[in-house]
Amino acid sequence: MNTIPSTFNEYQIDRTVLGGKQQNPNAQLDLSVIMLNSNGSHLKGQYLENLLNCGVSSVVSGEPNAESYSIEDVSRRFPAVKFLIPREKTTDGVLINMAMSELNSKYVLVLRDSIHIPAGFLSKNLVENLIETDVYCIVPRLLSNGGTALITNFSPSAIHGSFRMLPNQVTMDGLPTLYPFNFVGLYNREKFIRLGGFDYTITSPYWQNADLSVRSWVWGEKTVVTTKFQLSYIDEVPLEDTKPDLSYLRFYLKNILPKFRADHGQFSYFSFPLFFFKSSCGIFEAFSQFREAKNWVSKNKYRFQRDIQYLIENWTDLK
Repeated sequence: MNTIPSTFNEYQIDRTVLGGKQQNPNAQLDLSVIMLNSNGSHLKGQYLENLLNCGVSSVVSGEPNAESYSIEDVSRRFPAVKFLIPREKTTDGVLINMAMSELNSKYVLVLRDSIHIPAGFLSKNLVENLIETDVYCIVPRLLSNGGTALITNFSPSAIHGSFRMLPNQVTMDGLPTLYPFNFVGLYNREKFIRLGGFDYTITSPYWQNADLSVRSWVWGEKTVVTTKFQLSYIDEVPLEDTKPDLSYLRFYLKNILPKFRADHGQFSYFSFPLFFFKSSCGIFEAFSQFREAKNWVSKNKYRFQRDIQYLIENWTDLK
């Protein structure tokens, strides 16, 4: 069993980094962009040009794996862009972690090559308006390739004793949301690093995203939606696989079982029977996972500002 990371980017993947040797001559924003690539879009060159012309300080283009496609020609065309190629298959969360470690701007916008990036889609006034609240993550308004507004507002709930992240049709500027859909959002890089980034031991994209997002809330940070910034998909919107699996068990151990008492989070051995009942694991495997998570909570106990019960009961007041 892989050990839960205690610090940002603790887990290192062998990688190749091309380009990024020059500064963007148009840079005027304390904002970088991480582009997550999945399909080798023929619009890649145009998108990179549009990003650089918007004045972002730097761009990291993250490839999903070493076999994605050849990028030597593109890297020569865009010397101010850094191309990050892991030498093994990895998750979006770990790819974002690696890209974050290559950047030094205060804010980082995570995008995908399945999202339309028109010329001038970012302006200095827009960026300054978005970041003035200094929250951990800002989620843009998202549209499908048919122009339908996607749900980007999610709230925590308990249904029949089980944790759920419920979609909410209501969207207003500044409303809290539990997590950024499909990882797309404007992140405060320093807060991202302090939170430890995405957990490489959680391999489900949905639960990896949920893990960091819920952790950010119970550790005192905030994610909000904005109606001032809008993006549209050019491809089919990916469906999130929300089924509970082994990744969910790790999410459950780190975020649902810990309780906030006085000034810290704590993990009681008396909660093991509840976890064992939910885990469908053998008792030795279940106890090993439980003990690993208990140790992680103990190391980070003073990072907790609330627990999941408080988050659910007071969600509408967290503005």
